[in-house]
Amino acid sequence: MKRYRYIGDRMTDPTLKGQRCTAVLQLNGKCIRGRNGSMLVEFESGRIANVIGRLLRKVAPELQKTG
Repeated sequence: MKRYRYIGDRMTDPTLKGQRCTAVLQLNGKCIRGRNGSMLVEFESGRIANVIGRLLRKVAPELQKTG
């Protein structure tokens, strides 16, 4: 699963800034990207949005606890 943090810009809805999101994938496992560099993501709140891809930062995968 591809997880990101959306940093946003000055025109971004303040409720979306800094939120974690997940890339919406096609059937072949690739992210849905537009020709202009946008990307379709789903935020933790359940909201699906088309955002500018260069404003996304990858989040390290969470480590699984053993024991």
